[in-house]
Amino acid sequence: MIRISRAITKYSAIAPPSKAFDFVIAHPRFFQLSREQYHLRLPERRLLRLRILAPRRVTLDFDGSVQSTGRSAEGTAAGFNKQKKGARSYYPLFCTAAQTGQVFDLLHRAGNVHDSNGAQAFIVACIERLRAVLPGVVIEARLDSAFFSDAIVTCLQAHRIAFTISVPFERFVELKGLIEARRRWRRFSDTLAFFETTWKPKSWEARYRFLFIRQAVPRQHKGPVQLDLFIPHHLGYDFKVIVTNKRGRMQKVLALHNGRGAQEGIFAELKSQCQMDYVPLRTLVGNQLYILAAILAHNLTRELQMDAAPPQWPTTEKRTPLWIFQELDTIRRTLIPELLT
Repeated sequence: MIRISRAITKYSAIAPPSKAFDFVIAHPRFFQLSREQYHLRLPERRLLRLRILAPRRVTLDFDGSVQSTGRSAEGTAAGFNKQKKGARSYYPLFCTAAQTGQVFDLLHRAGNVHDSNGAQAFIVACIERLRAVLPGVVIEARLDSAFFSDAIVTCLQAHRIAFTISVPFERFVELKGLIEARRRWRRFSDTLAFFETTWKPKSWEARYRFLFIRQAVPRQHKGPVQLDLFIPHHLGYDFKVIVTNKRGRMQKVLALHNGRGAQEGIFAELKSQCQMDYVPLRTLVGNQLYILAAILAHNLTRELQMDAAPPQWPTTEKRTPLWIFQELDTIRRTLIPELLT
């Protein structure tokens, strides 16, 4: 690894960026080795921090994030893309640790694959790495509706993982029927109510705990606007269904599941401040190395802040990070100028 790093540094010092890109293209095996070693170091560094922290539980979030490009880079494909429809892209699957706010590992994929493509083997690999270092730790997993399948749920149950998964209940007539026929909802706030049952799709082997959450929300008034008159709000309901094997109170399970939204903040910081959404090369290996470097930069920033102070928060119901982290852009604008003066 030192030999590779020195060679890259030496070449970058004497060559312009365009020549450096030519070097990547001309020596794919050289960067193949670098990518493999970077990828091996990614979970190893996170395991070192978790070994030092020795938490009672570790919460892993799994989700994909699109990397769009206007060029025909190797390994890209046109797939689902909300921002740039029809553009070629990569669609890597990420595993992030909620307690440290870092990327634990990733699975690099083309842009035309489904969210769950390769997910089961990737999830098992992350769990096995974590259990090898922390054999007694309680592992929690949070996933969105794209990962709702009998194979993944059964796999998580077999590995003794406490999980919460969003359910695409619109696809199941039985679930819609349960919601429509329900008359008694248990309220736990002014706008939220719920009920729960054990259920399974017809093709599944085992039954699981399904939570049905109903939230009262104001509906948009589409009639003519009369500014001088009072227009009351018309309330409707949004529904959410979660499958889980956790046995705690519904409020705690819902809070845990809603905490997975923090992963979107990690993606936003990676893309806006580590330029993870940039695809610099036409070669697959070079682009994989680039995204690993962006992730390592993000993780290193978090690692330095964790080294500088003890945990600042206890474990919360949403499993928020145990530290109050400064973003990389804030550190760049404040800390670095202070060190240079």
